[in-house]
Amino acid sequence: MKKETIIVLDFGGQYNQLIARRVRECNVYCEIKPYTMAIEEIKAIEPKGIIFTGGPNSAYGEASPRCSTEIFALGIPILGICYGSQLMAHLLGGTVKTAPVSEYGHTEVELDTADLMFEGLSPKSICWMSHTDYIAEAPEGFHVTAHTPSCPVAAMSCPEQKLYATQFHPEVMHTQEGKEMLQNFVRKICGCAGEWKMDSFVEDSIQSLRQKIGDGKVLCALSGGVDSSVAAVLLSKAVGRQLTCVFVDHGLLRKEEGDEVEAIFGPNGAYELNFIRVNAQQRYYDRLKGIDEPEEKRKIIGTEFIHIFEEEAKKIGKVDYLVQGTIYPDVIESGLGKSAVIKSHHNVGGLPDVVDFREIIEPLRSLFKDEVRKAGLELGIPPRLVFRQPFPGPGLGVRIVGEVTEEKVKIVQEADAIYREEIAKAGLDKELGQYFAALTNMRSVGVMGDFRTYDYAIALRAVNTSDFMTAEAAQIPWEVLHKVTNRIINEVKGVNRVLYDCTGKPPGTIEFE
Repeated sequence: MKKETIIVLDFGGQYNQLIARRVRECNVYCEIKPYTMAIEEIKAIEPKGIIFTGGPNSAYGEASPRCSTEIFALGIPILGICYGSQLMAHLLGGTVKTAPVSEYGHTEVELDTADLMFEGLSPKSICWMSHTDYIAEAPEGFHVTAHTPSCPVAAMSCPEQKLYATQFHPEVMHTQEGKEMLQNFVRKICGCAGEWKMDSFVEDSIQSLRQKIGDGKVLCALSGGVDSSVAAVLLSKAVGRQLTCVFVDHGLLRKEEGDEVEAIFGPNGAYELNFIRVNAQQRYYDRLKGIDEPEEKRKIIGTEFIHIFEEEAKKIGKVDYLVQGTIYPDVIESGLGKSAVIKSHHNVGGLPDVVDFREIIEPLRSLFKDEVRKAGLELGIPPRLVFRQPFPGPGLGVRIVGEVTEEKVKIVQEADAIYREEIAKAGLDKELGQYFAALTNMRSVGVMGDFRTYDYAIALRAVNTSDFMTAEAAQIPWEVLHKVTNRIINEVKGVNRVLYDCTGKPPGTIEFE
């Protein structure tokens, strides 16, 4: 059975990842592609539907991103969202203008529930608007299917050509019936059966990996985090002891985590694989000395990571494939396609020329974080591993603002261990998407035991999120924060102040650097 696919063409919208995520919630596979994707490439994929994202430009601007009008003649259902709706209107002869009144936020929209996009929905629904331009006149052959007092064409459709458009954003949670709208598009309009599920992904992945690798040797970059652990077990199921997992303890892990990883995947663990632990703590501290710029730190950590793999590969003989736990948010945030670079990921973008591997295998590259967890459960990985706190590839290197030193690592390890312990005691660990302690580069004056201190400030972070593409700061009870603060200041040498980060994503990232 051929996999049903929806393509999201990215025109620079801030919600492009959410669109893909919501489509997958309908059990339909979805990928984000640049708007410059050639028509022949689109045909080769044979998508069941196409979605145009929003974007910051005006559809009528000379330098605005546009796709070829040939796309409308493919006979493939297309949904334009925000800028995507305006672009559709502009390219097909409608009129797009600067709106007399801009609309932002929650807006009541009147829907034509006879239209397939809105079938089964309420005649009036709260939707999320974010636009300064609007469609003043729909193209010939289109019907207006939604409107507001300020937006005469809040949605439009041309069922004969399978073209649909919404000025509002159905993909965001603020649109009350957005999930149902997208479900109508992918199921009723695109005709998707919705059979893409995690059990079939795991089974298909194991079979395809086994076929691809054959009798080749595989080297896996194992950090002990959720992503690399799921990737390692997936490969173990596929090729067994053809897989060697190299765990690099770069000295930037959480407290006692190196020993925990070895206990799970090492010789006494439950998985059929070869395990090598490399203790490279001092090597990393030396390389990071004097470096305080975040991107430079990430690149140093990533490059050293790869070089260590090259060294280990030479020790064990010829290696054909390198496996990495890259996931979809890593790919998008690294700026592949037309999205902006948010942060570089050490496991995205290929290997340096000096590395002697035939090919990289990234079995989780198409999955969001919560999908990775589902895959882990399907593989039989214990829930305590599947739901452990996410941890970035560069480790504490991006949770220490400024230069990384052994002293700073010990400070943040101890503070983080206290924070995680108290969160668990309070029963909050299952409710939060991610939580950790970070070390700021700020030092401030304090008074401890009648003595003046001049020490570091620890920042506590906790967010609620389902997909890790957007997040809101969690409202941790004050009594928990108070207890954590007292313990950190009393028990962690070098800290005299504790802060709580209330920033969401966007505008911030979940990690600090």
